[in-house]
Amino acid sequence: MGFFADLKANKAMVLQGKGRTAEAMQLFEEAIAGGTTNPRALLSYALLLLRADRYEECKALLVKAQKAPGLTPQLRSQLIMDYAVCCHKLGETDKGVRLLERQHERTPTGLTYQTLGYLYVEQFDQARKEEFLARTEEEAAPDEDDRFPTPEKEALPREEQWRLGVEKTLQFNQGALEYDDEDAIFLDNLGQTYYRVLGDKEKAKEYFDKAIAIRPGQIDTLWFLSRYALEAGNTAAAVEYLERAQEGRFSPLNYCTKAMVDAELTRLGAGE
Repeated sequence: MGFFADLKANKAMVLQGKGRTAEAMQLFEEAIAGGTTNPRALLSYALLLLRADRYEECKALLVKAQKAPGLTPQLRSQLIMDYAVCCHKLGETDKGVRLLERQHERTPTGLTYQTLGYLYVEQFDQARKEEFLARTEEEAAPDEDDRFPTPEKEALPREEQWRLGVEKTLQFNQGALEYDDEDAIFLDNLGQTYYRVLGDKEKAKEYFDKAIAIRPGQIDTLWFLSRYALEAGNTAAAVEYLERAQEGRFSPLNYCTKAMVDAELTRLGAGE
């Protein structure tokens, strides 16, 4: 039974690689029901669930996958990454950040720099400051029954936590550029840090311009550049940026969603 389940899992991964997502998901479901414990297959299916916004299902699958035989350190790193993203999308950003911080302390990688850097921006976006300060420590603490526990830390006043968090966000995303100063996501994260966290739009644009030169189709960068174009009164340029973003492949870690782009193009008279 497990042998045939593994065959289905392998076939599902091939279909996934060819972009035949619906067929792949069906086979993954059959393989899991048949008892496959192939960790690569489980994580491949988890990625599809993430992209389909099925975060609760993805989270449950990742908890199961952590016990799969043959889970290598590299795959476990990916598992923790995806689990943290699920936490973020389910409103548990603090939990996701703590998990990635522990992962990054053990093994810094480009992927942890990208993901944790972005989650810091999400956590300390000026638009969320009032909500952050209003949360109690009990609300911000990890669940006792969580399968990925994090150590408790002595609580500081929320205002002080915010100030330190803003500093940490800037330092971390600056540090990412020391790791690789030509990574377009690192550049975008630092641009968003200045734009969303520090409110320094002029400084932010330097990094958005560098990011788009490296990766012309980067969705979030295109979104923020469209904001600058509109502020300059250049609607045509804003529409061009948005249309380029519309063609991209959106992920759970995009600040800008396809719905945002579609709505903005419609507002500007460029939608279908």
